[in-house]
Amino acid sequence: MTNKELASKIIALVGGEENISVLTHCATRLRFNLKDNGKANIDALKSLQGVLTAQMKSGQLQVVIGAKVNAIFDEVSAQVHITEGGAAVQEPSKDKVGAVIETISGIFAPTLPVLIGCGMFKAIVSLITNLHLLPGDNSFMVIMSMIGDLIFYFFPFFLAVSAARKFKVSEYMALALAAAYMYPTIMNGAAAVSDGGPATMSFLGLPILFVNYKSTVIPIILSVWVLSLIYKRIDKLVPDFLKILLTSMIVLFIMVPLELIVLGPIGSYMGTYIAKFIDWFYNIGGFIAAALLGGTRSLLTMMGMHYALAPLQIQQIAETGGSTLLVSALTANFAQAGSGFGAFLRVRDKEMKSVAGSAALSAVLGITEPVMYGVNLKYKRPFAFAMASSAVAAAFLSFFNARALAYAPPGLFTIITYEASSFVFIIIGALIAFGMAAVLTFLFGIPAEELAGSAKTETFTSEAPARTLVGGEIAITSPICGKVIPLSDVPDGAFAGGEMGKGVGIEPTEGKVYAPFDGTVDMLFDTKHAIGLSSNEGVEMLIHIGLDTVELNGQFFTAHVKTGDAIRKGQLLIEFDKDQIAKNYSTITPVLVTNFDQYGKIEGLSGMVADQTTSIIRIQ
Repeated sequence: MTNKELASKIIALVGGEENISVLTHCATRLRFNLKDNGKANIDALKSLQGVLTAQMKSGQLQVVIGAKVNAIFDEVSAQVHITEGGAAVQEPSKDKVGAVIETISGIFAPTLPVLIGCGMFKAIVSLITNLHLLPGDNSFMVIMSMIGDLIFYFFPFFLAVSAARKFKVSEYMALALAAAYMYPTIMNGAAAVSDGGPATMSFLGLPILFVNYKSTVIPIILSVWVLSLIYKRIDKLVPDFLKILLTSMIVLFIMVPLELIVLGPIGSYMGTYIAKFIDWFYNIGGFIAAALLGGTRSLLTMMGMHYALAPLQIQQIAETGGSTLLVSALTANFAQAGSGFGAFLRVRDKEMKSVAGSAALSAVLGITEPVMYGVNLKYKRPFAFAMASSAVAAAFLSFFNARALAYAPPGLFTIITYEASSFVFIIIGALIAFGMAAVLTFLFGIPAEELAGSAKTETFTSEAPARTLVGGEIAITSPICGKVIPLSDVPDGAFAGGEMGKGVGIEPTEGKVYAPFDGTVDMLFDTKHAIGLSSNEGVEMLIHIGLDTVELNGQFFTAHVKTGDAIRKGQLLIEFDKDQIAKNYSTITPVLVTNFDQYGKIEGLSGMVADQTTSIIRIQ
């Protein structure tokens, strides 16, 4: 599937262009704010080739793509008329904490490409400096340092734009507020304070503190939020013919003194004390606090909440010169990579081995979603081993005062941006995270059936005289695309016990039932939730869509055949709205051979994701 085709399918499954309110992206995922979340087909999004997973978090739909998210975002943007951070009205989230997290993530997400790019330059400068390859005053190093500092020095300008888009206010007015913070009068005054200069200047008798707003994040976000509240009210009060002259002037006259006198100092002190609190927390909590954050960091990434830590990490670097919070990201990334590598060594399936190997390499370089969703969460235990390994490694590094000196995606190339009492401890900590996770996953992380390299087989035998089969065996392919489970795992005793027939259960990934063989429709229930078929070879089959779905009285089901119709293998028989049904009923679909007593042995094959070409039942 091409990037263009994938983008088109994503747009359709989020409810179409008309349902998109805001579109942004971060390092690995597309982020949609939708007008109606109910229109998004999350299960179908998850099943798309090229999508690692999809989830609704804090009222925001996150479609996890992985390393090529930029290319997919460009394709989606080209196909819809929604600007990044578009201006459609959103319903407020009922979860206030979630809304705050989503707002912070939404503000920082657009800045990530530049933020990460500058962080990489800082890493290169750090490497060259530590290896004494070039002196710091070399012209090449000066320019490299300048590139690395671009966003960090002028962070208020970058955040002003993304905050303005988030709060639905003029970007240029927001930039004006950032300019006020970074104006030479303020910045030079702040620099002079340390040399004994005055700490304030006066405006109408009110003191303006000289504060260095370089690298700060809270003051400008706070100011743009207040701007969004004031601007609309002023604009309503000013007559239409005077708006172009007076609205902006009045707003600036109110906002610039307000931010320099009140909002800026409050935000600056908040940032300072947050950084000090984090240091205090680590000093008091010690290795326990480090282990707690290291162990849960991957969970934050999985929920898309890790970018909510960005302002805290950046503020900590700005205030103290380094971030202890980012250490947990380093250990989490290497631990997830280690679990992926352990799976690569252990699994036998060639396709899965290839996925695990490439995903583990991606995680080592700083992008963990492919290995998390494609490998570790698939087998479950490797993800748990990664969290435990990250906790141990983070606790170990806390004993040696480890911290990050720059904000960059933690990985092999940026490990040089970390420091401890000796850099060798940073290397040891990363090896602990990677090695412990790899060993645990290799020894205990992969289920036995995966090691066997084959699907699970559930065998049913009959004491009745066996029916003679031409060729000795019949293979029945899956009538539904989805995950095949043993019949004994179907959460309904009548089916699981095998009294109604022998076969398998299927967890559908799409709402379509196809003919598994050439034959006849013996019976189609009036409620269309179940259909009985007979093959030309005499196999009688029942396909029961969902559990207790007879109660729907045919709602959400569309039949394309009727009783008595001849059918061909692969023919569409029934369509059903899987997502609507799943709101109140299980969609697990038993696929049963009902005349099982006419055969000697029936094998139900499970433990794989099946399509129309996958054999799920063998009859002997």
